[in-house]
Formats: sequence, structure tokens, C-alpha cells
Amino acid sequence: MNTMIEIDNTVVSLDVIEKKFSCDISRCKGYCCVHGASGAPLEDGEEEILKRIYPEIKPFLREEGIQAIDEQGTSVIDTDGEIVTPLVDGEECAYAIFEKGIARCGIERAYEQGATDFNKPISCHLYPIRIKKYHNFEAVNYDIWHICDSARDRGRKMHVTVYDFTKVALIRKYGKEYCAKLEMAGREFSQKDNSI
Repeated sequence: MNTMIEIDNTVVSLDVIEKKFSCDISRCKGYCCVHGASGAPLEDGEEEILKRIYPEIKPFLREEGIQAIDEQGTSVIDTDGEIVTPLVDGEECAYAIFEKGIARCGIERAYEQGATDFNKPISCHLYPIRIKKYHNFEAVNYDIWHICDSARDRGRKMHVTVYDFTKVALIRKYGKEYCAKLEMAGREFSQKDNSI
């Protein structure tokens, strides 16, 4: 049974603290931007942000992505009724770019070049953490996807946890105080495990 930690208005899977993960893009080739049933989930407000910044990020995108966005819009509603990024021919994210055979985020590339102050959708920044919103709380879970086997291998070798890997994104999402509470709760659980 998966142990959960309650922090503020979230419940966090202990896997976030304990499991190892460090993206190895040289091996996975950014496949998470290419494969999936729909585009990247967008948080409240991100749909409007993408509309606003599209002129700034457009020069960093591929022709195929620009065409998909021109046809579908900067965001779409998927079959589950969620607002997500559009896809190119039902495959890769329209915002994906390819550099030496590796899929990367065109929004993030624009951010790195100073063209926008928006890094990328928080769902992408947080991955492999996935957040499920309920009426009174949010569930913060570690998403295990076979395409990330190399990231788990690398995480174990480098002793990097899912939390370590996603800390900057978690601070962006919930703030530093939240992360401090999560770290403390994780240490307490570790101490309990070691005392058994």
C-alpha cells in the first residue's frame, strides 16, 4: 500500500521522497514530448498565458507545430475534457522541437533565450510527478512510465530522488515553505522506517 504524506491541501505519495529518478534525455530522446494519448495538461491560467506569449515563442517552433497551433489553437480540450497542448497529427506536442534527434520544449527554449518569462507548462516541469485535483485537495503522485526506465537507472546510480529532481518545479508550484514541510515529513518517515 502506498503511504501518503499530508502537506497543506495536498496528499503526497511517499514514492516522491523515496524513489530514484534523474532524466537521461540522451537515452530516452525526450519521448515524453512525443508519445501519449493527448498533449500536456495545462493548469488554470496557463491556457491564457500560451495565447499571450505565442508570438514570442512562435519563432522557436517547427513549421509542423506552428501549423497544428494555427489549426487547433494554442490549447485544446482532450477526450477527458481537460485543457491540454495541441498535438501534431496525434503524435508529438505542437510545442516540441527536435535537436539532434532529441525532442525538447520550444517554450522552454524561448524562455532560456529570454524571449518569454514563462518556463513551460507546470505539468511538464513537474514530470514524473503528476497532480490529480480533487474537490478539497490535490494528490501529488509519482508517475511510473516505461519510457523512463533509463531515468530510474540514472537516479539510482546518482542517488537522486524524484523530489530532488523536481524540487525547482515543486517550489514553482507550491512554494519554498511547502517544500520545507515535505522534506521534514520525508525525514520523519525515513527515521520511522529505520527504527523498525
